[in-house]
Amino acid sequence: MRILNLTTETKKNILNDLLKRSPNQYGQYEETVNEIIGRVKAEGDQALFEYTEKFDKFSLNAETIKVTREEIAQAYESLDSELIEVIKKSAENIRIFHAKQLRNSWFDAREDGTILGMKFTPIATVGVYVPGGKAAYPSSVLMNVVPAKVAGVGKIIMTTPPGADGRVNPGTLVAADVAGVDTIYKVGGAQAVAAMAYGTESVPKVDKITGPGNIFVALAKKAVYGHVSIDSIAGPSEILVLADESAKPEYVAADLLSQAEHDEMASAILVTTSKELAEKVSQWVDTFVSQLSRKEIIQKSLDNYGYILLAEGIQDAIDAVNEIASEHLEILTANPFEVMTKIRNAGAIFLGEYASEPLGDYFAGPNHILPTNGTAKFFSPVNVDDFVKKSSIISYSREALEKVHRDIELFAESEGLTAHANSVRVRFQNME
Repeated sequence: MRILNLTTETKKNILNDLLKRSPNQYGQYEETVNEIIGRVKAEGDQALFEYTEKFDKFSLNAETIKVTREEIAQAYESLDSELIEVIKKSAENIRIFHAKQLRNSWFDAREDGTILGMKFTPIATVGVYVPGGKAAYPSSVLMNVVPAKVAGVGKIIMTTPPGADGRVNPGTLVAADVAGVDTIYKVGGAQAVAAMAYGTESVPKVDKITGPGNIFVALAKKAVYGHVSIDSIAGPSEILVLADESAKPEYVAADLLSQAEHDEMASAILVTTSKELAEKVSQWVDTFVSQLSRKEIIQKSLDNYGYILLAEGIQDAIDAVNEIASEHLEILTANPFEVMTKIRNAGAIFLGEYASEPLGDYFAGPNHILPTNGTAKFFSPVNVDDFVKKSSIISYSREALEKVHRDIELFAESEGLTAHANSVRVRFQNME
């Protein structure tokens, strides 16, 4: 891996490179995505079936679009029993973690008859998109569905593309069943997003769409946002390791590569105060890459978006970490908890040498659907709140409103909104 001194200029150049990976930079695909969405909105199932045959090479129809209980049973039979148990354990860890995020409606009643509060209501229907083929990730099924179930979502559907034989990845089906998906539809791509956003004869309209996908799925989610809610427009995966001389170089190298193997646009960055560590990590990276099955993808990822940055001091390193705002941040320093208190921007923070990034991806419980491309500066991981609506509650007695009605009228009139003022004034005109 290339080793660079951390300067204002190198930091600026790296940030510019990372932002180029954002789905917002791929406008050349928007016309295609908009055409697909328009056809599905206008033609419903017919467009879904035609696009599935075109892109997935499977002849879909109204009878085969839903995954059957028999297919789910076959998925259980084809999957290793030990893996099924791991999926169940992971789902339970995710459920326990997200259950702590639940909030109750609250009301504040005062003696003068004022009642203010907040009412929490689960979203009625959620649609989860799951990639298919080699990009099938049962772990992402759990991370989307379990928090929605914890939140109390009434109906959860899932769309995922079929293979040319009409089958769905068995791991995806088992994870969906364990997590509690109500119905699974064999449709993928931008056309699946459009179906969930607008509804077709077979696929019901949902209120929110979550889940990862390729650039077409990301742009489709962006296009339908506002008509339905979405979780985020995810970019390529990224990891940043903040380490000092106490870190084990082989651990750092292995963790960097755990994200570089996702795709050629994934980003893996080490920020360190130790030149010796930087050189040893670079050597270990070369060793591991030669041994790993996805070495071509990893190498391209490292060539394009892999960096080792040498900082003069720990504060400079922390400043760079906060500026990059990585999806995954590992802190491998002598006192990681102290450093963590100075971190403002990161999707998920992993502390210590035994909290490697895959622990969060698969098993620990916190959500692995995280903000990317620097959006950790203002976005959060998927959580229970993403599946809940909040309504403000306001109730005033006549006594309470009488004390403040002139204040409200004055405020409204200052904005030129006389009907607003009259709405309050009319309630007290007989008194004057």
